[in-house]
Amino acid sequence: MNEVSVRLAIVLVLSLSMLGLVWLSQRFVERIRHQASSGDSTLAPEELGEVGEMPLARVRILAFASEDCHQCHTLQAPVLRRVQEAHGDVVRIIEIDASKSSKLTNRYHVLTVPTTVLLDVKGKAHAVNYGFTNAQSLLKQVDEILALDDMQEAVP
Repeated sequence: MNEVSVRLAIVLVLSLSMLGLVWLSQRFVERIRHQASSGDSTLAPEELGEVGEMPLARVRILAFASEDCHQCHTLQAPVLRRVQEAHGDVVRIIEIDASKSSKLTNRYHVLTVPTTVLLDVKGKAHAVNYGFTNAQSLLKQVDEILALDDMQEAVP
């Protein structure tokens, strides 16, 4: 009976340790996401090579990927095409090679690919998604940015 109690105690300690590790990991990712999306700075169109392109899309999605990222090309790319088709010229997808754009990857704390960053027309980040993001989530985020943009235009 004593041996069973020791084993149960070990399992309990290990389980609690794993739960704590998962919780700490989630907090870390949330903190990084918050830092990336709540910065006061905005991304100027020139920083993305959009000089002379008028009018700017109301929502720009920075799609961080790499050449060897299987998930980027087989999962995330079709989702981004679906978002583009749903919103047309209102949304612009900007593909960024994370390994070659260290300034942008550092700015948005890109730790993994795929990562998507949603910017409004002024270049302010509203959402940062680390890892694969489904179409439903991206469409919801785009709609939220468009709704905010519409409210700001309505206020004199």
